[in-house]
Amino acid sequence: MLEQAFFNVYTKFKLHFYQEIFRRFQDREASLTTVETFCMETIQALGTPTVNEFATFMRISPPNAAYKVNSLVKKGYIHKVQSREDKREYHLEVTKKYIDYYNISTSYMVEVMGRITKRFSPEDCAKLEEMLTLVSRELMPEVAIPDAQMPR
Repeated sequence: MLEQAFFNVYTKFKLHFYQEIFRRFQDREASLTTVETFCMETIQALGTPTVNEFATFMRISPPNAAYKVNSLVKKGYIHKVQSREDKREYHLEVTKKYIDYYNISTSYMVEVMGRITKRFSPEDCAKLEEMLTLVSRELMPEVAIPDAQMPR
C-alpha cells in the first residue's frame, strides 16, 4: 500500500509537469530535448558541478558531457563559470531561463505543499518533513547530492 501510494504521488507530479510543458509549447517547438531536461535537472540538483563532476554523476564520458553542456550553454540554460581556485576548471550554473522553465514543476509542488499544510496538523506536517528528510539523506545513498534548494 505504501509503495503504491508513493508511486501515485510521484507519477502525478511527473504527469503534471508533462501536461504543463506540452500546454506551454503546443504552438512552438520545445527548446529542451528530453535528455537535455534530464541533464539540466541533474546539474541543478548537484549545485554548481564541474563538467567532470557532472560526467561522473551521470556515468558518461567527459567528452559526451562536454558536448551536452555546450549545447545547453548555446541554448542559454547554463553558464560556465571559471573556478577561482583552479582556472582550468569551470562550474556549471543554471540561468534564469532554466529556472523559469523548472518553475513549471516547482510551482505545482508548492501548491500541493500548501494544500498539505491546510489539510494536516502542524505535527503531521513536521512528521512528514522528518520522514522525507530521512528518506532523502539516509535511505537513498545511491543518489548523493547536496540538499537541494528550491529555485526562486
